[in-house]
Amino acid sequence: MKVAVTTIVLLACAAVLGACGSQGIQIAKTSPYYRGAVLFRDHCSGCHTLATVGAEGSATSIANRVKGNGPNFNIRKENVEQALYAIRNGGFSGAIMPENIVVGQNAQEVASFLAAYSGKQAQNVPHTTITLSTK
Repeated sequence: MKVAVTTIVLLACAAVLGACGSQGIQIAKTSPYYRGAVLFRDHCSGCHTLATVGAEGSATSIANRVKGNGPNFNIRKENVEQALYAIRNGGFSGAIMPENIVVGQNAQEVASFLAAYSGKQAQNVPHTTITLSTK
């Protein structure tokens, strides 16, 4: 009896702690990007970070980075074409991310969502335009 009660209490504590800090999807269900957000959460959040869906799959520092950590999309901005390329080809290097992790309309919805919500925390870094000589 004590073992059963202890097990139930531990499982309840784990469930409560598991819910702590999980933000979930912060997009209205009526948004045209909502389905893409759900698909991103379900298929991409294990390796990528994006606060809008509560995903924390990227490394937080070089010291704790592992091979499967993908880009942090809070900082990295993507457009639809870049996202579709990565989805179809397994990222840009083809080394870790599975090819065609989502396909068809699902891929388009993830790419559109990512284009709309990625890069929201990117820093504005001063830059200089360099013109290369054509000689």
